[in-house]
Amino acid sequence: MSATSARSYAVLSIATAVVTIALKTGAYLLTDSVGLLSDALESSVNLVAAIAAFWALSFAAKPPDAEHTFGHSKAEYFSSGLEGSLILVAAVSIAIAAWGRLGNPQPLEQLSIGLLLSLVSTVINGGVAIILLKAGKRLRSITLRADAHHLFTDVWTSIGIFVALALVKWTGWLILDPLIALLVAANIVWAGVRLLRETGSGLLDESLPAAEQALITNILTQYQNQGLYFHAMRTRSAGSRRFVSFHVLVPGDWTVKQGHDLCEEIELAIIEALPDTHVSTHLEPLEDPVSWSDQELDRPHTNP
Repeated sequence: MSATSARSYAVLSIATAVVTIALKTGAYLLTDSVGLLSDALESSVNLVAAIAAFWALSFAAKPPDAEHTFGHSKAEYFSSGLEGSLILVAAVSIAIAAWGRLGNPQPLEQLSIGLLLSLVSTVINGGVAIILLKAGKRLRSITLRADAHHLFTDVWTSIGIFVALALVKWTGWLILDPLIALLVAANIVWAGVRLLRETGSGLLDESLPAAEQALITNILTQYQNQGLYFHAMRTRSAGSRRFVSFHVLVPGDWTVKQGHDLCEEIELAIIEALPDTHVSTHLEPLEDPVSWSDQELDRPHTNP
């Protein structure tokens, strides 16, 4: 992953949050709508999260050192975890503000201007969310993906508030304002919980996706057809980096150089198919029964 490229997207997210906060705060001050207040609060969370994302991406880009020999890529999970927590805090704040208005709805002022400002901020957030999501998938950054999903949540929040306030303007039903704010809070809670679950999976060293594991298996199968064998494969991801390890079983009469060259060839094939992958191999003789102690598959019938 290009650290500079990823950080540039984080800067874009920060700038977007500043602009949308200004627009939504202006809309709230003009209308006194608790729905628009909830929208502004969520954008404030976006700003804090974007700043945290910039820090996490900068820290994750640091090269390995004596104390962190596998690098610092897991720093991205601190950002996504913080963002998930802040989303939940924003949801609680919105719910508290909306609950107070349920029993005492307030008249709304200058709704037309407020709705226009809200619409502009929604379009900006939607465009940036699409950019961040594409970049997050391309760069394999959970931080950028988390930021994108948060912005998409903000977009749907804004759309719901826009529709509700348009109905208030049309029908005069002031109760719709706090009701939609409560629905927004519930939706934000779901987004926050989902993000925290993804963060937890990363911190617990969840295996690579099935499609990526299948790709690795296909590469190994090509060599297995040549009379070699593999077992004890382990995979995990840390931020944008993948980690793969497995044992390589070769005929016992091979030279060290033969085994080394084979392992290097396999490692390069996997890295070419899955960039940003750290591959570790352990060489063993096919004839050694100890090598098969943790084997899940049947031993191949070969005559090396």
